[in-house]
Amino acid sequence: MLREHDVPGGLNIALIATICRFSLDAGYHVILEGILSTARYGPMLRQLAADHRGCSTFFYLDVPFAETVRRHTGRPQAVEFTPEDMRGWYVPDDRLGVADELIISASLSMENTVRYVLKRGLSADLT
Repeated sequence: MLREHDVPGGLNIALIATICRFSLDAGYHVILEGILSTARYGPMLRQLAADHRGCSTFFYLDVPFAETVRRHTGRPQAVEFTPEDMRGWYVPDDRLGVADELIISASLSMENTVRYVLKRGLSADLT
Protein backbone atom coordinates (compact mmCIF):
# COMPACT_ATOMS: atom_id res chain seq x y z
CA MET A 1 0.00 0.00 0.00
CA LEU A 2 2.81 2.44 0.69
CA ARG A 3 3.95 2.11 -2.91
CA GLU A 4 0.61 3.28 -4.27
CA HIS A 5 0.59 6.47 -6.28
CA ASP A 6 0.34 9.55 -4.11
CA VAL A 7 -3.31 10.49 -4.57
CA PRO A 8 -5.73 12.49 -2.44
CA GLY A 9 -7.42 10.19 0.06
CA GLY A 10 -5.02 7.34 -0.72
CA LEU A 11 -4.95 4.36 1.63
CA ASN A 12 -1.31 5.09 2.42
CA ILE A 13 -2.34 8.21 4.36
CA ALA A 14 -4.56 6.26 6.76
CA LEU A 15 -1.94 3.51 7.06
CA ILE A 16 0.78 6.04 7.96
CA ALA A 17 -1.53 7.57 10.57
CA THR A 18 -2.29 4.14 12.04
CA ILE A 19 1.38 3.18 12.28
CA CYS A 20 2.29 6.52 13.88
CA ARG A 21 -0.61 6.38 16.32
CA PHE A 22 0.19 2.78 17.32
CA SER A 23 3.87 3.63 17.87
CA LEU A 24 3.10 6.79 19.86
CA ASP A 25 0.59 4.94 22.02
CA ALA A 26 3.25 2.29 22.69
CA GLY A 27 5.56 5.01 24.03
CA TYR A 28 7.94 5.31 21.10
CA HIS A 29 9.36 8.55 19.73
CA VAL A 30 8.21 8.77 16.13
CA ILE A 31 9.92 10.57 13.29
CA LEU A 32 7.75 10.58 10.19
CA GLU A 33 9.84 11.71 7.24
CA GLY A 34 9.01 12.08 3.61
CA ILE A 35 7.58 14.26 0.91
CA LEU A 36 4.26 14.86 2.62
CA SER A 37 2.38 17.57 0.77
CA THR A 38 0.26 19.74 3.00
CA ALA A 39 -2.72 19.41 0.66
CA ARG A 40 -2.79 15.62 1.01
CA TYR A 41 -1.18 14.89 4.38
CA GLY A 42 -1.85 18.08 6.35
CA PRO A 43 -5.19 17.05 7.86
CA MET A 44 -3.77 13.69 8.99
CA LEU A 45 -0.64 15.29 10.47
CA ARG A 46 -2.62 17.97 12.31
CA GLN A 47 -4.98 15.34 13.72
CA LEU A 48 -2.07 13.19 14.91
CA ALA A 49 -0.63 16.20 16.74
CA ALA A 50 -4.00 17.12 18.25
CA ASP A 51 -4.59 13.58 19.49
CA HIS A 52 -1.08 12.95 20.82
CA ARG A 53 -0.76 13.53 24.56
CA GLY A 54 2.99 14.13 24.37
CA CYS A 55 5.24 16.59 22.59
CA SER A 56 4.76 17.02 18.83
CA THR A 57 7.28 18.92 16.73
CA PHE A 58 7.05 19.61 13.02
CA PHE A 59 9.99 20.45 10.78
CA TYR A 60 10.00 21.80 7.24
CA LEU A 61 13.08 21.14 5.11
CA ASP A 62 13.42 24.35 3.10
CA VAL A 63 15.31 23.21 0.01
CA PRO A 64 14.95 25.01 -3.33
CA PHE A 65 14.11 22.89 -6.36
CA ALA A 66 17.58 23.15 -7.93
CA GLU A 67 19.18 21.87 -4.72
CA THR A 68 16.57 19.10 -4.47
CA VAL A 69 17.55 17.94 -7.96
CA ARG A 70 21.27 18.13 -7.11
CA ARG A 71 20.76 15.99 -4.00
CA HIS A 72 18.61 13.52 -5.93
CA THR A 73 21.36 12.79 -8.45
CA GLY A 74 23.49 11.21 -5.71
CA ARG A 75 20.78 8.80 -4.54
CA PRO A 76 20.31 5.19 -5.66
CA GLN A 77 16.72 6.12 -6.63
CA ALA A 78 18.00 8.68 -9.16
CA VAL A 79 17.30 6.24 -11.99
CA GLU A 80 13.69 5.72 -10.87
CA PHE A 81 12.47 9.23 -11.67
CA THR A 82 13.74 12.30 -13.46
CA PRO A 83 14.02 15.96 -12.51
CA GLU A 84 11.07 16.55 -14.84
CA ASP A 85 9.02 14.07 -12.78
CA MET A 86 10.15 15.84 -9.62
CA ARG A 87 9.03 19.23 -10.93
CA GLY A 88 5.47 17.92 -11.00
CA TRP A 89 5.70 16.94 -7.32
CA TYR A 90 7.66 19.89 -5.95
CA VAL A 91 5.65 22.50 -4.05
CA PRO A 92 7.77 25.44 -2.89
CA ASP A 93 7.26 26.61 0.70
CA ASP A 94 4.76 23.80 1.40
CA ARG A 95 4.69 24.32 5.15
CA LEU A 96 2.13 22.69 7.40
CA GLY A 97 1.32 25.99 9.07
CA VAL A 98 1.17 24.76 12.65
CA ALA A 99 2.38 26.84 15.58
CA ASP A 100 6.13 26.66 16.11
CA GLU A 101 6.82 24.71 12.92
CA LEU A 102 10.61 24.64 12.70
CA ILE A 103 12.46 25.34 9.47
CA ILE A 104 15.55 23.36 8.49
CA SER A 105 17.77 25.34 6.14
CA ALA A 106 19.18 23.74 3.00
CA SER A 107 22.60 24.91 4.18
CA LEU A 108 22.65 22.47 7.11
CA SER A 109 24.63 19.28 6.62
CA MET A 110 22.88 15.97 7.19
CA GLU A 111 24.76 15.54 10.47
CA ASN A 112 23.75 18.99 11.72
CA THR A 113 20.17 18.41 10.60
CA VAL A 114 20.01 15.21 12.66
CA ARG A 115 21.46 17.03 15.67
CA TYR A 116 18.94 19.85 15.24
CA VAL A 117 15.97 17.48 15.01
CA LEU A 118 17.10 15.49 18.03
CA LYS A 119 17.75 18.61 20.10
CA ARG A 120 14.59 20.51 19.15
CA GLY A 121 12.22 17.61 18.65
CA LEU A 122 13.02 15.50 21.65
CA SER A 123 14.14 18.11 24.17
CA ALA A 124 10.74 18.42 25.84
CA ASP A 125 10.50 14.66 26.32
CA LEU A 126 14.04 14.24 27.59
CA THR A 127 13.78 16.61 30.55
